[in-house]
Amino acid sequence: MTGIRLSKLMAQRGMCSRREADRLIERGHVRVDGQTVTRLGTRIDPASEIVVTPAARAVQKALLTVLLNKPPGLVSNQPEKGYREAVSLITRANRDTTCARHVEPLPDHRTLHVAGRLDIDSSGLLVLTQDGRIARQLIGPESNVEKEYAVRLNEVPSESTLTRLNGEMILDGRHLKPVTVSSTGERTLHFVLTEGRKRQIRRMCDLVGLTIVSLTRIRIGQVGLGELRRGQWRYLQQDEHF
Repeated sequence: MTGIRLSKLMAQRGMCSRREADRLIERGHVRVDGQTVTRLGTRIDPASEIVVTPAARAVQKALLTVLLNKPPGLVSNQPEKGYREAVSLITRANRDTTCARHVEPLPDHRTLHVAGRLDIDSSGLLVLTQDGRIARQLIGPESNVEKEYAVRLNEVPSESTLTRLNGEMILDGRHLKPVTVSSTGERTLHFVLTEGRKRQIRRMCDLVGLTIVSLTRIRIGQVGLGELRRGQWRYLQQDEHF
């Protein structure tokens, strides 16, 4: 078979997720080089022009993305006995009302998917979205979006320790992508990374003998935590982009 699956190519171009692409194709909302395609699994030339209908674009534009300042003690998206999920904080009472956008009713929790988890002990910026394009941008295999973390330590790191953290490190038998670690105080560090392996920063600190007291994600791409208070959430604004 020649060509590439239409849904895969749409996802690679950032048009939507593969699952969303299949839905659009089935409903006749996708045109390839001017021709409507409705058969799932269709393969096309990678250079083909792909267009979705205005109706489909309007639906995509209405998809919601939520920014939450997650407190410690909540799980991101995998329920654990005795612990609440972060999405449970998406309530009217916890909404930051300083932003201008008003959307009613509140988004259905079942339609919000976490794009980049925070472990149960960590806090800070958590993205929950209905939009597969944003999810792929943040956590897809080709993602290079920066994530910045403020880390408070139990001890003062030495210069040699900082050098090791900024150098080549291996987790799970694989080299980490380059990480930038800088000292912002006697016992505080900022980490900037473009991947997010499971408990990556905690494991990096373990390797060099540092003990983390608190870990907070303060930025994802061009979107920062700002003045959003712990436990509060707001909608991503139309002029904000990761």
